[in-house]
Amino acid sequence: MPVSKKLLEDAGFEEEIAELGRNQAGQKVVGPTGFPKPIKARRVILQEFNQSLEEKYFWLLEEIKQGQGFVEIIKITDIFSASEQSSFFGNAQQRLGLQQDKVSQFLATIGKMVKELFQLVRELRVLDERLGYYDDSFKLDSRSRESAEITLKGIWIDLVEQGAKNPASVYGMARELQFTSLPDLFFSLHPKQIENVDEVVDNLDFNRKVKEVLKRKLRTFMEWKVRTHDELKNRRRFTLKYLRQHFDIIKMYMVWVKPYLRNIQRLQLAERQNSPDLISAFEGSVIEIELLINRLPQFRDFDKPVYQNRKYYTVVIAYIFFRTKPTMSFQQEYQKGPIHAGMCDIQYKSYVWTRKQIDAYVKMKEKEDLDLLTTIDGSVKAAMEALGDELEDYLQQAGENVQFDKDKKSGKKGRGSILDPFFSLGSGIPELFGIKGKRKNPEIKLNMLEEKREKSAAKGDGIGTVWQLYKNFKKRNKCLNW
Repeated sequence: MPVSKKLLEDAGFEEEIAELGRNQAGQKVVGPTGFPKPIKARRVILQEFNQSLEEKYFWLLEEIKQGQGFVEIIKITDIFSASEQSSFFGNAQQRLGLQQDKVSQFLATIGKMVKELFQLVRELRVLDERLGYYDDSFKLDSRSRESAEITLKGIWIDLVEQGAKNPASVYGMARELQFTSLPDLFFSLHPKQIENVDEVVDNLDFNRKVKEVLKRKLRTFMEWKVRTHDELKNRRRFTLKYLRQHFDIIKMYMVWVKPYLRNIQRLQLAERQNSPDLISAFEGSVIEIELLINRLPQFRDFDKPVYQNRKYYTVVIAYIFFRTKPTMSFQQEYQKGPIHAGMCDIQYKSYVWTRKQIDAYVKMKEKEDLDLLTTIDGSVKAAMEALGDELEDYLQQAGENVQFDKDKKSGKKGRGSILDPFFSLGSGIPELFGIKGKRKNPEIKLNMLEEKREKSAAKGDGIGTVWQLYKNFKKRNKCLNW
């Protein structure tokens, strides 16, 4: 599919200016085509309303594989659009609606579960804060043990004894029963263990009644501290396991939604309703297919054996435009199916590219189709990043497997992000469209003579391939050829 001039320039390609047609005087009308400037280009237009267009495509595919011997074939574009009143439009929209319903259910569930992750992480934050007081309180050599004890005693008075409103609380007894020294003694004494409560209190120089009340309060607090510490640890352990289970379920839903997104992308009709090739009242449709084929050509160097290129590829882009009239017919097996017939416009363009240029062209074509899926992926990614590193740390504590790799620049070990499964949707988008990812091949360096020979071999191979595809197609369809 032709692309804008800006995309071509950003990818480092010069736009092709070629003949678009002829005017009434027979003069050529030239203009931009939306493709990179080729070494050689040929075009054939065939209009037949009594033959299937599928047969032409699959003949061309086999000719590329078997007749020309190309090994790598990349499908760059596969677009289908139909007029609103056509039978194809109704069938496609019905199937598309089923897929969209599934995706909406999955995405709604994912959104709900991501929202619940915030609550789980917040609960773990509160538990860690509370457990920090307990840990300092139980460490006898901790420098902040006294402040942790005072904090826990304040929490105990507020939550268990209901504060000063309760007459039986520490503050209530000081106010109602004139045990004025009780709060000071309660917050200043910190027994190491429950067994030490009586010993610590008996060493005080106070009357027996004050000691009795103080023993009761300290013993109750110490028992509460031990029990709640165990309870909070168990609760944290359970919450961590639940967080990991929650996270794994979200990953599972992300895996499930991926094929539905692929199906929607393939079923969604291209926005070509403004094209003059489609009239809403007609039974018409438009198909666009773009194939990129490449190989490393071979050449002979005088009487030496055959050499094969190492850097420069023979690249041919086959752009196929079908304007069809789909008709529904009943087959022998009583199944209703479409038959495509109409106009076929095929353009062949040859290039001499390196692997880096091939990857740049594929990446450029991907940019046109990723908006919808990157929006979905970006919303999930933003939500996960809002949780910060705490989610990753909690999942590691829950036993989530995190791979480590070395930072190339610093040489230090760095953690692979635990959120990678969520972001893999965006990185795997080219796979959804059937486009292969960018390869990491080391750049091959050649001397001036090798560069010249390889470019010449790839150029000649590309020109010959384009001519053979053009000529054989015309022969196959009984067109005038020479």
